Amino acid sequence: MAIDLSPKVAKKVYGGDGGSYCAWCPSDLAMLREGNIGAAKLALEKNGFALPRYSDSAKVAYVLQGNGVAGIVLPEKEEKVVALRKGDAIALPFGVVTWWYNKEDTELVVLLLGDTSKAHKTGEFTDFFLTGSNGIFTGFSTDFVCRAWDVDEEAVKSLVGNQTAEGIVKLDESFGMPEPKEEHREGFVYNCEEAPLDVDIKDGGKVVVLNTKNLPLVAEVGLGADLVMLDGSAMCSPGFSCDSALQVTYIVSGSGRVQIVGVDGHRVLETTVKAGHLFIVPRFFVVSKICDPDGMSWFSIITTPK
Repeated sequence: MAIDLSPKVAKKVYGGDGGSYCAWCPSDLAMLREGNIGAAKLALEKNGFALPRYSDSAKVAYVLQGNGVAGIVLPEKEEKVVALRKGDAIALPFGVVTWWYNKEDTELVVLLLGDTSKAHKTGEFTDFFLTGSNGIFTGFSTDFVCRAWDVDEEAVKSLVGNQTAEGIVKLDESFGMPEPKEEHREGFVYNCEEAPLDVDIKDGGKVVVLNTKNLPLVAEVGLGADLVMLDGSAMCSPGFSCDSALQVTYIVSGSGRVQIVGVDGHRVLETTVKAGHLFIVPRFFVVSKICDPDGMSWFSIITTPK
């Protein structure tokens, strides 16, 4: 039976006053499981804080909206506190610990796309929280945590037992967060909207490619990415990945038509896409897009860093 390639929107997994975490599910988008791909969106309201976590999947994060701050800790490395701006792409290899914070009035929205080939569940991200009601230390007995942190039982009850938040909290205005350093962005963050263009076609569109040259960490992630911005009524000509990579596409803005052609020249998808839609093109299948008069932009990952 043919796999349904229709674009889908993310569904809320958890959240509260501080924001929400939404994800695309393999049960709705079968290509996630087939392609070992995970996809999610993190949205933080003002003073929203996504608690420190690590994941079972390497990812590329892309800031869709707003400004914020992220803490990034690679194994055996010091913490990098980076300022986030709309259009930023961040490579997040295996083992990295991250937290996210929004201090602005505008909602901070971050797209997360990654490889789930080593994940606990195919086609899904599993996050392991360092704190909160479902943090990893809630599973250890008090004496283990006392020994690990070198604190007494009362401190453990305060730091672990009294935690009620799951994943995202809203901090008080006066809460002191680490200040980002501009130099910490180097090697970790690449702004696709401010970067030199790899393709610039008059009245057609623009393309910025994220690869090992401009963001070396994508080599550890194993993924490449690009941002495509089509002018009104322009077309992205039919194409495919010649090295058997999957293409995962999220529509950032605008709308348009998409056609995908598969085996024996059969058209397997013809549909309209708009902002918030995500779809996956199988290996060697050919895809083409024509945008509406207002234009369309999308962020894609491919399952190769080259």
